[in-house]
Amino acid sequence: MTTRARTTTVSWNGANARRLDRQFLSGGAPSTGSPAQDVIAAVAAMLGAHAQVLSAAELSAGLRAPGTSRTDVRTALWTDRTLVKTFGPRGTVHLLPAEDLPMWTGALSAVPAGSSPFSKDARMTPEQVEAVVAAVADALTDAELTVDELSDEVIARTGPWAGDLVMPAFRGMWPRWRQVLHLAGHRGALCYAPNRGRKATYTNPGTVPMPAREATAELVRRYLRAYGPATPVHFAQWLAAPRGWAGRVFEELAGAGAIEKVEFEGCGAAWVAAGDTLFPSAAPRGVRLLPYFDAFGIASRPRERLFPGAAYGRALAGGQAGNFPLLLVDGTVAGVWHQRRSGRRITVTVEPLSPLGAGRRRALEEQVAAVGQVLEGNPELTVGEVTVGGHA
Repeated sequence: MTTRARTTTVSWNGANARRLDRQFLSGGAPSTGSPAQDVIAAVAAMLGAHAQVLSAAELSAGLRAPGTSRTDVRTALWTDRTLVKTFGPRGTVHLLPAEDLPMWTGALSAVPAGSSPFSKDARMTPEQVEAVVAAVADALTDAELTVDELSDEVIARTGPWAGDLVMPAFRGMWPRWRQVLHLAGHRGALCYAPNRGRKATYTNPGTVPMPAREATAELVRRYLRAYGPATPVHFAQWLAAPRGWAGRVFEELAGAGAIEKVEFEGCGAAWVAAGDTLFPSAAPRGVRLLPYFDAFGIASRPRERLFPGAAYGRALAGGQAGNFPLLLVDGTVAGVWHQRRSGRRITVTVEPLSPLGAGRRRALEEQVAAVGQVLEGNPELTVGEVTVGGHA
C-alpha cells in the first residue's frame, strides 16, 4: 500500500512572521561586521530596493541594517560599486547587489515581452531592438554618459530612425530608441553611474548574464525564500511577467524537485523552495516604519491579509502598493506616515488607523529615531489623528 506524503499547511501568521524575519524586519539584523556590507545584505534579502526615489531605497536598506546610514548606502553604490542602480523587477529602477547582477540580468532577459504599449508607427522591429541594445552596450563601455549624450551615440551607431521623436514623454517627445532603455538594463548593457550635477548618467557594468534557465531557477528560489509560500501568479505579479510563462517555470522546477507544494491559508496550493518548510509558530509582534515602495509591502501576498480592513483603502492606491509609506503593527499595515525635512530637522508624522498604546508608542519612537539615523537628521515624531478611508 502506497502512503501519500502529507502536505505542509502554512498559516498566514507563520508565513508573515518568516517573511519579516528573513528581511530583518522583526528584530534580527545583518551581522557582516561592515556597515556597507550590512546594507548589501539587506538589499539582497528583500530582492532589491526600489530606487526611483533614491532616499526611499536608502531607508528600505538602512532600516533593515541598524546602525547604518544613507552614506553607507551611497558608499556601496558609488564608491565600492558593490550595489548597482539599474532596471529591476517590473522594469522599475532598483538597487541590486553587484554580485547578483549576473542572475538578475539572466532572469530578467528571459521574461517574455508583453504587447507593446506604443502605437504601430512608434514600435521597433526585433532587429532594431537588438541593434539599439548593442549600441547602448558599446557606447557605455568605459564611459559615463547622460541620456542626451547616449542618444547621440545610439543614433550614430544605428541610424536616424532611432532618433525619431515618436514616444510621448512628460515634456514633449522622446526618441524611438528610448523605449528599450530598461531592456538594455535587463540585458546587462546599462546601469546608472553617479549623477553629473542634476543629470543622471549611465555606464556599462560589464556584466555577463547567467544562462536564462539557471538564472530564472535561482531567482524563483530566492523569491520563494523571501516571500513564500507563493503561487506562480504571485511571482508573475511581482516580476510583471506573463502568468502563463510563470506557470511553466514553476511546473518545470516542481518536476525537477527544486520547489515543493504546500497549503497556504487564504490561497490554497502554493509553493516554497524544496525543503524550506519550517515556519514560526508565533504571530509577528512589533512596530515598523517602511518607506515608499518598500519591497515587503509590494511583494507580500495575499495583499488583503497584509492590508486588512480599513488599511486596504487607506494605504493602497486602487489596490496598488507602494504609494504610501507604511506603519506596520504586529506584522500588518496599521496606518501610513510621511516626513518633511528642513535642514537637519525631520518631522515624521504618523497616521495610525487605531490608537496606539503606550508600549507601541515607545516602539514607534524608536523607529522614528532609526529613520533619523538613516537619513542623518534630527527627527521628531508627530502622531496624527486616527484616519479611516483617507479622512480624519
